[in-house]
Amino acid sequence: MSTKIEIEDMITVGSLAEKLMIPATKLITELIKNGVMATINERIDFDTAQIVVGELDVDVELVKKESTPAPVRQKKQASEKAQERPPVVAVMGHVDHGKTTLLDAIRTADVAKGEAGGITQHISAYQIVHNKKPITFLDTPGHEAFAALREHGAQLTDLVIIVVAADDGIKPQTLEAIRFARKAGVNMIVAINKIDKEGADSNRVKQQLAENGLQTEDWGGDTITVEVSAKNKEGIDKLLDMVLLVSEVEELRADEDVPASGLIIEAHMEKGRGPVAVALVESGVIHPGDFVVAGGTYARVRNLESPEGQSLKEAKPSSPVVITGFKTVPRFGDEFSQVNDEKEARLQSEKNATGRKADGGRGGVGSSELIRIIDRSNKLNELNVIIKADVQGSIKSVIDSLRAMDTDEVAVRMVGSGIGPVTENDVHLAHSSNAIIYGFNIGMPTSVKQTASRDKVPVRLYKVIYELIEDAKQEMSKLLAPEVVETEMGRLVVKGIFKTTKTEVICGGEVTKGKLLAPSFAKVFREGDLLAEVQITNLKHGPTDTKEVLQGEMCGMNIATETKLDLQEGDRIECFTRETVERNL
Repeated sequence: MSTKIEIEDMITVGSLAEKLMIPATKLITELIKNGVMATINERIDFDTAQIVVGELDVDVELVKKESTPAPVRQKKQASEKAQERPPVVAVMGHVDHGKTTLLDAIRTADVAKGEAGGITQHISAYQIVHNKKPITFLDTPGHEAFAALREHGAQLTDLVIIVVAADDGIKPQTLEAIRFARKAGVNMIVAINKIDKEGADSNRVKQQLAENGLQTEDWGGDTITVEVSAKNKEGIDKLLDMVLLVSEVEELRADEDVPASGLIIEAHMEKGRGPVAVALVESGVIHPGDFVVAGGTYARVRNLESPEGQSLKEAKPSSPVVITGFKTVPRFGDEFSQVNDEKEARLQSEKNATGRKADGGRGGVGSSELIRIIDRSNKLNELNVIIKADVQGSIKSVIDSLRAMDTDEVAVRMVGSGIGPVTENDVHLAHSSNAIIYGFNIGMPTSVKQTASRDKVPVRLYKVIYELIEDAKQEMSKLLAPEVVETEMGRLVVKGIFKTTKTEVICGGEVTKGKLLAPSFAKVFREGDLLAEVQITNLKHGPTDTKEVLQGEMCGMNIATETKLDLQEGDRIECFTRETVERNL
């Protein structure tokens, strides 16, 4: 009877080996045999543990320890003493529909020209004032690789503006943005942009909205639409009026006399400043000198700034704020909360860090990944990569996009990831693991360039995410086995057999289709069944040797075979060419 061992949902390789009473190296070896690079401190989930234990010669049955499910995060409920707060508005839409240009017009900045590729690369947050009332905007990325960031943007907000180009209509990312907004349960306003362009058709957009469950007000529904031209700054005031109107109906409020809390919406390492986080305050008021905990790290707020770099004495609910002073870079999407002192902050952050899966490419090994690897029976080719980026959100987007390209033949393996410039350690790791280093929105010191050049480590830096993804896609394509393509050239019906040996047949017949070539590959068929694959070594047209015989002509031929071929009159011989063709994902 098997021994039952109870384990948590997640367990380190070392702890599992201890419970199984086997050397950790044996367990690690079993993981590596199945294509999973693991260390003694790597965390694996319960299903993965079951799979690995099943591969080992141990009489053990794993049982999952019952655990209390993590509570679903809800927006803060305001008390009766809560104060009115500004609306938080996410702006979403298909790439190239003018989303960032619209925000430029709203805040009279020119961000789009500064964005690589003309698309937003991060979630940007800022606050404007319209009719003496503040409005906080989140500009979420438009490229398909940033789906995770866009969804997070919808979940942070009170209202979503869906930008649709009047000359282009509803696109996949438009539908995705609508889905995110519905999932978050927030109101939507549709900004029909580019009404000044040739081919603009607002009614077509409204028809498409109706087909996707959004009936506009002027068509008898409740979805507000505003026609705008971001380029010419037309309709901007009306759009902002609608934002304030919807917000007033919602009666948005938040408590200020409670410990400050909110969400980290961006985080990165900055030279001379250390870890820097952009946060959205949801309740309470945060000040310089306060202690805040965000996931597995904490800060004594050293500087508090607006996204534009203006120093602040406090930040109230719905305010986007830049915080410096964190011990390490917090994770994108971490909830932050204010605590009384450093001791409490340290203890709380340590508690949060315990049992938490590592970020980026160093996360715990999931059972689906292990099953995928085992099922491929070691036929999988892997592209080893190290991902470096400027902020946590970008790392997540890049990794998610790369993993989405995995197939049954080729996959991406994350050797490592991190925030900040490419370092000597990154180059050494890439050299030892035969990896490519991909950098997004970061630089590389000259000394590191020299090391990479010396060790012949490929380092590729990009400012636009889809260019990075395309590069990785091309590298993965190189790992695909080439496709063997066979092209039929001609057919012959055997009319006579003149000589047969163990390795050769001399015969003759009529070419009934195309042409025969010598030398060439050929297949022999009898009544539709394949008898053998052979080679035509010589052709004769009459008494003369020839390289080619055309349809309708009679010829003789020499056939080379690996085994004795029992050729008969009436058999069909098909001549074909064979070539290998590179494949692409």
